[in-house]
Amino acid sequence: MSKVALLTTVAMLAVSASSALSQGAHPTLSVKQASTSRPFVLPQNGLQILYDQRDNDNGVGIVSQNFESSLDSFDARGADDFAIPKGVEWHIKRVVADGAYFNGSGPAASYDVVVYKDAGGTPGAIADDCNNAPYTDSGAGSPIITCKVSLKGGRRGAKYWVSVQANMDFSAGGEWGWNTNNTVRGTASQWVNPGDGFGTGCTSYTTTTTCIPSGEGGDFSFALMGKVGN
Repeated sequence: MSKVALLTTVAMLAVSASSALSQGAHPTLSVKQASTSRPFVLPQNGLQILYDQRDNDNGVGIVSQNFESSLDSFDARGADDFAIPKGVEWHIKRVVADGAYFNGSGPAASYDVVVYKDAGGTPGAIADDCNNAPYTDSGAGSPIITCKVSLKGGRRGAKYWVSVQANMDFSAGGEWGWNTNNTVRGTASQWVNPGDGFGTGCTSYTTTTTCIPSGEGGDFSFALMGKVGN
């Protein structure tokens, strides 16, 4: 194929994709992956793994993304719980989230990480957050996010929830899905789509498998890295 013909083909594909978007293409809820292998991530710079549930991959990722303003009704978040032992403080420096790009190849511009206090088994008040956080990609859509948060276990230990959300325009990079695990630790993961663009009715945090009948696992795959204090 000549260079001119190749460029013409590429241009036609770009126009075709643009036309599809203008004709009402919109985000979808999940992605089924062919491989369930996890990228190996080694703690660096003196950090340690504080919490890890990156195992027993289900192979289905659920959208957790902040889209462009024209698609605000599709903005969605996943969240999952973790516990800090009593009497210690975790100084989180990195959040690892296994995921995949779909309906496009990414990459995300950045990620928003929100840590919630537990409110009777669901995400409650925000304890801390890292908006527009930078990241490095350990695999095709599995970010290692720089997020510095300090959390205390208190006298009895404390339960928190972490949410990871990609900042990416659908028209530019498609979607990011947060991978799910078959093993549920603590409380099953939850998901929310405040604008109900997906029509699930989950406009407040609700158990993920209740919201989305895509055969996903009950928990999201993530790890927290940092240091332990008192």
